[in-house]
Amino acid sequence: MSAPALLPLALALALFSARAACEVIFEERFEGESRRIGLRFALIVEMFCHPNAGCGFLRTCARCCDVMDLWFSFVNKHWVKKHGQASLDGWESRWVRSDWKRSEGLAGNWIHTAGKWYGDDADKGIQTSPDARFFAISTKFPQEFSNKGRTLVLQYSVKHEQKIECGGGYVKLMSGYVNQRKFSGDTPYSIMFGPDICGTQTKKLHAIIQYKGQNYPIKKTVACETDQLTHVYTFIIRPDASYSILVDNRERESGSLYNDWEILPPRKLKDNKAKKPEDWDDREYIPDPDDKKPEDWDSIPSEIPDPKSKKPDDWDEEDDGEWYPSTIPNPKYKGPWKPKKIKNPAYKGKWKIPWVDNPEFEDDPDLYVFAPLQYFGIELWQVKAGSLFDNILITDDPDYAKQVAEETTLKNKDAELESFEEAEKKREADEEREAQAAREEGERRRRSRDRRRDSHSKLRSRDRARDYDRRARSKSARLREDMKSKYSRGYDDEDDDDDDDDDYYPDHGHDEL
Repeated sequence: MSAPALLPLALALALFSARAACEVIFEERFEGESRRIGLRFALIVEMFCHPNAGCGFLRTCARCCDVMDLWFSFVNKHWVKKHGQASLDGWESRWVRSDWKRSEGLAGNWIHTAGKWYGDDADKGIQTSPDARFFAISTKFPQEFSNKGRTLVLQYSVKHEQKIECGGGYVKLMSGYVNQRKFSGDTPYSIMFGPDICGTQTKKLHAIIQYKGQNYPIKKTVACETDQLTHVYTFIIRPDASYSILVDNRERESGSLYNDWEILPPRKLKDNKAKKPEDWDDREYIPDPDDKKPEDWDSIPSEIPDPKSKKPDDWDEEDDGEWYPSTIPNPKYKGPWKPKKIKNPAYKGKWKIPWVDNPEFEDDPDLYVFAPLQYFGIELWQVKAGSLFDNILITDDPDYAKQVAEETTLKNKDAELESFEEAEKKREADEEREAQAAREEGERRRRSRDRRRDSHSKLRSRDRARDYDRRARSKSARLREDMKSKYSRGYDDEDDDDDDDDDYYPDHGHDEL
């Protein structure tokens, strides 16, 4: 798209103060004054420019009141890119955050930090945040890297501060063009390398190689580190198709691309039709034909009477039979005679099934070669975020890679460990304070509940007492009424005797009517 082509769109959107969403890719020829004109028009309609190694992406615009902020943002990024200053925005000018999963609200963020503990606070990397997110970020090489005829070394460091339970810490190298804004788990890659941890079952290093459009994982299980400190992971592939995997500059695995990946059919196969020749002597030792058995060999008994055995005093031979002493193993007995063994002069070794050429094998001398590498990317899913990536290196010199590891991560390991232990002590102290505060709060709430329970219990007791007293008074009143009614029915009004007591007892001293 040429610069003048932006003019109608810019003017229309600016006049109506509208919002726009578009994408413009600046080709290499779209530079200089044309680029500046295009960017000015883009900023008029509030578009955000993200320059990336000769290409810029213009994204969703803001309103005109934000133009000045966007302009300063562009100028600062352009100045940092031009002068190469190491600043917070410096790394952002070289890296592109992917929009993968952003529309679903699942895209993670990247933070420029040295972490919670470190050996050098100035040595910063990029760290995943927050939890339960997909993370995707990539950077384009200043120039493509071809490993044809030379060694390829991929090296980086990663620290899992979050005490990772399920998530990756691996990286990818990509060939060809990659739309970095759409970089995702489905983006083709040439190499995927690094640790992957999930629960107690998965704690391994991935080493996946792309060959003719298909991904091939390493057949061996290579263990990764699982602590919360920084570790350097190195993957070396040589022109002879040999490889080495190093962790903290120490070799953890090595071998050949031919044997440890199922990229090509095996060069050799076992000849399952082969049979051991009849004259094949696989006896390493044979009996000595000159060895003779001693004449008295068979006369030595295997057991002899126990000299300590004695006949019981109450033994009666008529009732118990003849007494025989118990026996013990004879120390002079040597077992059945066997001739001595000597080396077999005709020994040919253990027979093994022979290997034969695999008719389906076709050698590829460029098995180790990848399409020119142009991008480095990190694409992860993490339940708990906090992995910090740093000291990324792609080179053809393994010795230089070792030197870089020693001069960056490894020289600070002791200081980092000390910082980590201090952070752990602080964390444990903070957790203890929080636990103590929680216990105190729980005790306070318990006492409050007890007071409320006691208060309610007293109220219920008082209410029960009042209710009991009320029922008792009511019952007493009913009894008095019943007595009065009963006595009233049995009282003789016509009795004029002076004995008033008898008037209340009609059965005493009165004749029946």
